[in-house]
Amino acid sequence: MTTFLNDFLALLFPRSCEICGNSLYKNEELICLHCLGHLPYTHWDKDPENPMHAVFWGKIPVQGVAAMLYFHRGNRVQKLMHKLKYKGVKEIGVYMGKRYGLQLKNAFPFSQIDLIMPVPLHPDKKAIRGYNQSEQFAIGLASSMQVKMDAESLYRKTASETQTRKSKIQRWENVKDIFEVKNPESFADKHILLVDDVITTGSTLEACAQILLKIPNVKISIAAIASAHK
Repeated sequence: MTTFLNDFLALLFPRSCEICGNSLYKNEELICLHCLGHLPYTHWDKDPENPMHAVFWGKIPVQGVAAMLYFHRGNRVQKLMHKLKYKGVKEIGVYMGKRYGLQLKNAFPFSQIDLIMPVPLHPDKKAIRGYNQSEQFAIGLASSMQVKMDAESLYRKTASETQTRKSKIQRWENVKDIFEVKNPESFADKHILLVDDVITTGSTLEACAQILLKIPNVKISIAAIASAHK
C-alpha cells in the first residue's frame, strides 16, 4: 500500500533533480545519479596538504580542512548553493552533509571530532531566510558522523554586511570581533569541527575559530560543502 501511495503521489507531484531538473527515480533523492557522478569532488578528506589548508596557514592552527566540492561561477555547484542559500531548498544542506559525513568519519583527523558547530547567522538574517544553510549541512554531517551538533553556543553578537563583492581585507574587517561563545568552559579539551557552506577567503571561519581557540586545549578542524580554491 505504501509503495502504491508513493507512486501515486509521484504522478501528482513529480520529484525533479535540483541540478538538471530531470525526474528522479525511486532510489534517487534531490539529485539524480548522473549529476551526482559529474559533480567536481575535491577528495580533500584524503589530502591533509590540500589547497584549502593553505588558506589558514599563519592565521589559525587547524587540524584538518576539507570541502566536498569545487565551486566556480556557472558550474553545477553554484546552482546547487544558490538553491540552498536563496531559494529555500534547505534539504540540500542536510543531504550533502549526510553524504560527506560518511567520508569524513573515516578520515583523520575528522574521525577524532568531538563536536560540530556551524558558522552562525545573525538572528535577524536567520529570521528572514528561515534557516541557516550552514546549520543544515552540519545536521547532515552530525547524522552520518554520529557526533553531537551545537548550533546555539557560537553566535553573532552583531550583524554584518554581506561578504559578496568584498575584497579579502574587507571581508576580514566585516567579520572580526562579531562572534562570541556561550559557556566557553564547557568546550575545553574539545576537537570542534567548524562548518560553513562555501569557503572563499576563509575570513568568517577564521573569526569564529579565533574565539573558540581562546578556550583551553580546543582543537579546530573545518569542513564546507564547497570551496572556491583549487
